[in-house]
Amino acid sequence: MSKVFKKTSGNGTIALYLGKRDFVDNVDSVEIVEGVVKVDPSGLDDRKVYVYLACAFRYGSDDLDVIGLSFRRDIWLHRVQVYPPTGGSEAKSPMMESLMKKVGEQGHAFSFQMPPNLPCSVSLQPGPNDSGKACGVDFEIKAYIANAPDNPDEVIEKKDTCRLMIRKIQFAPANNKAGAKADISKQFMMSDKPVHLEASLEKEVYYHGDPITVKVQINNETNKTVKKIKISVDQLTSVVLYSSDTYVKEVCAQEFGETVNANSTFEKSFQVTPLLANNKEKRGLAVDGRLKDEDTSLASTTLSQGEKEMQGIIISYKVKVTLTVSSGGLLGGFTGSDVVVELPVTLMSPKPAGDKLD
Repeated sequence: MSKVFKKTSGNGTIALYLGKRDFVDNVDSVEIVEGVVKVDPSGLDDRKVYVYLACAFRYGSDDLDVIGLSFRRDIWLHRVQVYPPTGGSEAKSPMMESLMKKVGEQGHAFSFQMPPNLPCSVSLQPGPNDSGKACGVDFEIKAYIANAPDNPDEVIEKKDTCRLMIRKIQFAPANNKAGAKADISKQFMMSDKPVHLEASLEKEVYYHGDPITVKVQINNETNKTVKKIKISVDQLTSVVLYSSDTYVKEVCAQEFGETVNANSTFEKSFQVTPLLANNKEKRGLAVDGRLKDEDTSLASTTLSQGEKEMQGIIISYKVKVTLTVSSGGLLGGFTGSDVVVELPVTLMSPKPAGDKLD
């Protein structure tokens, strides 16, 4: 284990150790979260040591908390007592053995199994003048000293706690399928035949930063002209808490000057590349959860089994092909219209080579 993540409480009595901070969600199961808490019993004053793992939705910065309101809602939380030990020693993984060896006799192991229907780590991009922690879904491991695990009347001082943020992440599936295909025929005023538009994607899954290839086929049976072709990519962010709201933000758009004359056909493949670098000013855009100030990307598509509804933030994308059609002449502005098809697309990161994800 090349790196160990450690956080010590203000009073030095407890310290939290993790071997990694990224935990992979394989859709049907999630990697077990393992760690060790080092405990100095002399600083406990007959209290106990607990650890919890929480998945929370943060919908406001802590610095806005001026009247005792919480801007954080726990989606899932699990808590264990690590000291005094409660008995039962489980078989330890190689990572746990390595951590215990590093920490020594005062180390006490813990583990959490997250359910597969929790959202992944996602942040909503703040605006240029926003301060404080970004809104989004985050995961936190916290060790603390207390008389009881969850007594609302017990005040736990900051010096008696230590915490580390972790991420729950998904990677693109190994098997890439054929991409979506969609078509539409649209009639226009003063024309007895339609414009037929068909669009398709080469594959279902694209990696962040890779160009998306969109094949466009047009059969223009009208007396009108297709003046331009626009291809855009929209990010759909569904916030599922007390109710469900979906926000749509365009993350990529490109207009192509190809024209399709009346009574003619057209076929061509176009490429567009959605990048976070081109969307830095968009407040509320979903990005993959980050730890500290590291680089990130647009939020990855959320993969799920679909059996149990997730809470938190769910991400999806669609490619939109828009034809601007006009007939020209005196009525051109009134008889023109757009022809639109939409295609679902999955944007994700590839799984790193090997098992090492740190």
